[in-house]
Amino acid sequence: MKKDTENKLLNKNTKPTSMRILVYDFLAAQKVALSLSEIEEQLHFADRITIYRTLKTFEEKGIIHGVQENSTTKYILCSDDCGEDTHKDWHLHFYCKMCKQTTCREHIIFSEGMAGEFRIDEVRLFAKGICEDCLNDSLQ
Repeated sequence: MKKDTENKLLNKNTKPTSMRILVYDFLAAQKVALSLSEIEEQLHFADRITIYRTLKTFEEKGIIHGVQENSTTKYILCSDDCGEDTHKDWHLHFYCKMCKQTTCREHIIFSEGMAGEFRIDEVRLFAKGICEDCLNDSLQ
């Protein structure tokens, strides 16, 4: 797994340091977007500033994307086709008001073709509601 992570980082022109490998592997194991504080809680042995710098580097290199949730940024891995120049982050980000988790809904997208004769550099699709897990739990 470490070699896979190293290769993924190298493919994104990112030097695979121990901290970067640790943060990447941690984020790869998550299904929801996490804030810096949430990541820091789990990687409590690591320095907050180093984690923050790693996240910023990952964002610049197209490895993760930040999701703005109220006044907090949460981070989640990008798809492999994102890069330094363009993030293919044109899908819905969904926040569940019950479990307080943010997830990517990649099947709900804004198509680049909708731009027409103008250029769109960034799209932020964000919705709040109740996820399917919480809805199912509330019905039982």
